[in-house]
Amino acid sequence: MLNFIEQPPRFFRALFPKAAWCLPQEEKTVFLTFDDGPIPEVTPYVLDILKQYGIKATFFMVGDNVRKHPDVYQQVVDAGHSVGNHTFNHVQGFKMWSDDYLANVDKADQLIHTKLFRPPHGQFSPRLWRAISSKYKVVMWDVVTRDYNKKLSGEYVLGVVKRFARNGSIIVFHDSLKSEERLRYALPKAIEWLKAEGYKFGVLG
Repeated sequence: MLNFIEQPPRFFRALFPKAAWCLPQEEKTVFLTFDDGPIPEVTPYVLDILKQYGIKATFFMVGDNVRKHPDVYQQVVDAGHSVGNHTFNHVQGFKMWSDDYLANVDKADQLIHTKLFRPPHGQFSPRLWRAISSKYKVVMWDVVTRDYNKKLSGEYVLGVVKRFARNGSIIVFHDSLKSEERLRYALPKAIEWLKAEGYKFGVLG
């Protein structure tokens, strides 16, 4: 069951075949992504680590966090990272009427200004998929680190990257308070391990 979460199987990917799940490159490459920010307690730390290693990444942002922390949003943009829409209130596609969900996405876009979109929890109804994929490039994932799970250790999160990363992997971390402890442990060590394995780091756009 855990592997299903950490690396989605083919049948799950087949539900949305035109979404970006894994993007194999001629050179070994992974794509680091960060969900649920920006927040001042964690996002600047992530930016510092990425700068230290010379890496660009993609931040899928919650619109209300951008509203509350526009200076942190601007730090991400000024550092040359790409940004994506993660809805305005981190809403789940199975718990909201389609029109309300789409309005929530559009409200976030007024602040984030991007063509990239990632649905919280990967939840889409067929109608939502048709509507959103007609306006945005939908980016899902190949590896979920599960850094948000307080029952797991930083060592476990690092192990997820080591077990499942491959050429083209879109890897999900979270720049959020609930992920902070595991993120601070695992992110630099994951980057060092990926570099030692010969991976380069791409940015989504």
